[in-house]
Amino acid sequence: MTQGPTTLFDMRMARSAPDLWPMLERLYGGRADYDAFCRQLAQVLRDGWDARPADLQRLDLMRDLEPDWFQRSQMAGYVFYIDRFAGDLAGVHDRLDYLRDLGISYVHLMPCLMPRPGDSDGGYSVMDYRQINPAHGNMADLERLADALRGRGMSLCIDLVLNHTAKEHDWARRAAAGDPEYQDMYLMFDDDTLPRAYEQSLVEIFPDTAPGSFTHYPEFGKWVWTTFNEHQWDLNWANPRVFLEMVSIMLNLANKGVDVLRLDAVAFMWKRMGTTCQSQPEVHLLLRALRACTRIAASAVIHLEEAIVGPAEMLTYFGRGEHDGRQGNLAYHNSLMVQYWSALATRDTRLMTHVLDTHFPPVLTNATYATYIRCHDDIGWAVTDEDAGALGLSGPAHRAFLSDFYDGSFPGSFARGELFQVNPETGDRRISGSFASLAGLEAGLASGNPGAVDLAIDRILMGHALIASFGGIPLIYMGDELGLTNDHGYLQVPEHAHDSRWLHRPAMDWDRAARASADPASAEGRILHGTRAILQRRRQCDGLHGAHPTQIRDSGNPAVFAFARLAPSGSIVCLFNFTESWQQVSGDWLRFQGVAAMRDILSDATVALHDDMLVLPPYARVWLS
Repeated sequence: MTQGPTTLFDMRMARSAPDLWPMLERLYGGRADYDAFCRQLAQVLRDGWDARPADLQRLDLMRDLEPDWFQRSQMAGYVFYIDRFAGDLAGVHDRLDYLRDLGISYVHLMPCLMPRPGDSDGGYSVMDYRQINPAHGNMADLERLADALRGRGMSLCIDLVLNHTAKEHDWARRAAAGDPEYQDMYLMFDDDTLPRAYEQSLVEIFPDTAPGSFTHYPEFGKWVWTTFNEHQWDLNWANPRVFLEMVSIMLNLANKGVDVLRLDAVAFMWKRMGTTCQSQPEVHLLLRALRACTRIAASAVIHLEEAIVGPAEMLTYFGRGEHDGRQGNLAYHNSLMVQYWSALATRDTRLMTHVLDTHFPPVLTNATYATYIRCHDDIGWAVTDEDAGALGLSGPAHRAFLSDFYDGSFPGSFARGELFQVNPETGDRRISGSFASLAGLEAGLASGNPGAVDLAIDRILMGHALIASFGGIPLIYMGDELGLTNDHGYLQVPEHAHDSRWLHRPAMDWDRAARASADPASAEGRILHGTRAILQRRRQCDGLHGAHPTQIRDSGNPAVFAFARLAPSGSIVCLFNFTESWQQVSGDWLRFQGVAAMRDILSDATVALHDDMLVLPPYARVWLS
């Protein structure tokens, strides 16, 4: 009889071997140093496992036994910049009761690893992956926070930038000094012949502030691939040393107590001439192999793959085809966010229904969505010409309308946002703005119109109820639970003034939070208490588990978006009125969906029909069991 794996590490290695070695063979197998690379990787994994604290190894076992832990309805996330939320990591400790009372069980610290000085693209230009930004504290502070969160049943998420490092990173400094081994960790060229050839098919990410995708450095005679900014040098993932280094970094962070690694800018990790160099097949081989590495040495950790792309492309980051269920555990549901804002502007949910029904499967394998209405980033109008055309719309015209509506220039718009990265060649105009300001609260408060304020609050609460029920982990961006509006003070900060995304990254207003908690009738109080109630109802409703299918339904009324969560205990039908007018849905339609008792989970009340019609007030949200 053949001797099988003898230690727990060996068992984990055997379990994940099919997701690791065949991927690496396809990526690097033709290299002369491939065998040495495999031996080095096996040692990195063993070292990571040996260094893993005993309490985290117990957590590994617990989550092996409960692999759906992140799909449960008790999961709800909160996302913030450390300095803007609480000053530093120690300050975050003092605010954990606030997060607990809100109903949060997943805390995402926006980039906290050591960034380059000055402009760091909001912290995504990292110069040291093994240190914390000293303005926030140190790695011991992060470990203490992770332990405190774990003690409260909360998970910790941090960002790990995979596509690039800051040009001040030690690897980059050595490359700039002429070390050929470190130059091979980046994408460097002796002249502009290949960069110009690549640029024929690349898409500029920041055309206003960082045009082009390459930067020439005459001081060391190289052209460097810089997709995002001059100070962010793209890594060469075709070099297996990059893979080794990143696995070591991932396991180091996992062993500090991180539960979720948000892998940033993953779509750009592999380059191929004649393409956009986004979402190439090798990206998915890399991500599957990286996922296998954490499953071996830190299996309590899951991966959130950040790729803000169109629907078909986004789904590949969960793993499709051969990678199904074997790649990312979480990915942002960008399309849900875009369609929320589109339907809100048009007062018509038909495009939303079409896109979410046509492109997204009812259920995912070993994965779920991260659902959100706003985040730290801009909004790009990811509405394809094909999807717009299916509804008789012009794609370019609809995208232009949305930009006009949300920058406030469209007549009658309730929104107050600003344009971001206007590209005159493509017509692309993205939008910055806080949830509250885009939803009309800023305009309503400025006008002193109580009716406008009421409608804005209902738009916000409808959005929170949507992401809490759609399927996945709802993520609330800091301050959205209080209705924080735009921060125009960013224009007075030199390193922020060029980037309108700082408009929707205000500092937390703790005085407002105190008023909101004490006065449920105030605008901020209605939003805070309403959000708490939504998350409480979600926690109590196992039918919203992320593994239960989400079936998009046509409500028969274009103003009302509908879907059903198909739980074994019975369907939950969720309805959302996207207009400021009263709307109706027929009783026959509801009964056909399996709704019998007409019990609204959100209000914990029976809903009455009038002339066999369910009547929905402006921006109503109901979860019917």
